[in-house]
Amino acid sequence: MKKVNIYTDGACSGNPGPGGYGVILEYNGKTKEISGGAESTTNNRMELTAVIAGLSLLKESCEVTLYTDSKYVSDAVEKKWVYSWREKGWKKADKTPALNVDLWEVLLPLLEKHRVRFVWIKGHDGHVQNEKCDKMAVAEAKKFSKG
Repeated sequence: MKKVNIYTDGACSGNPGPGGYGVILEYNGKTKEISGGAESTTNNRMELTAVIAGLSLLKESCEVTLYTDSKYVSDAVEKKWVYSWREKGWKKADKTPALNVDLWEVLLPLLEKHRVRFVWIKGHDGHVQNEKCDKMAVAEAKKFSKG
């Protein structure tokens, strides 16, 4: 199984508001960068979209170390919350509806295809790839900003 590192970040100007995401994929000494955005979104949606975009780049099953500064994403997967939400009809432990179900439903099959380990990193703390992903995400969000 190929070993791949993926770095992701999402940004939003307002919450909701214009948003963007940035992704860096590293494999075998090569790097690929992608980014995108949306006119009206939330930070958590952009964080999830970045993870989906990164994993979607992979053409075959891989062993992935995925770095994110999103506790929402990393904890939901690593602590298995998202699987519990799905089992309970997309309800959280407190019986309130889980958010971003449409994106979780896209992400879960990707997590089944690949062996993914999420690593939470502190955002805006000098981590080179995270800072670069943040710059890409902010630039994408600005494309959708009015004025």
